[in-house]
Amino acid sequence: MAVTTKDARTAAKKAGKAASEARTNPYVQRLIEDPDLRENVREVLDSARRAYKRMSNGKPPTKALVEDKRLQKELKHTAESLREATEQIRGKRRKKSHRGRRLFGLLIVGAIVAMIASEGARKTVLDKLFGKEEEFEYSSTTSPA
Repeated sequence: MAVTTKDARTAAKKAGKAASEARTNPYVQRLIEDPDLRENVREVLDSARRAYKRMSNGKPPTKALVEDKRLQKELKHTAESLREATEQIRGKRRKKSHRGRRLFGLLIVGAIVAMIASEGARKTVLDKLFGKEEEFEYSSTTSPA
């Protein structure tokens, strides 16, 4: 497919240059390689499209924004998806949930509460840590006055 006019040749050169620059762009590379990022971007666009349809249903936009709870929910979802996508494209890691740490902390708090509440449990733990308590009777060596 040969290009014949000068304008068509310059447009083809510009398109080729733009395509080669896009291939070397790290953001475009990440978008191509990361399926989660593509899904987030798709979700942002779909959510924004739904919000736009909802906003342009005949009511003035200001009234729709103030009164329409579904529109507000859709816009909130769009903003959250956009935030996730921008964090992903910048390469920031998502926060990990740390379920194990939370469970361990909960177990520690539960053990402390059990120790405070139950004297038997407290004595058992102290006996295990420091050995059994010796029973001892005190006898005075001095005589009463």
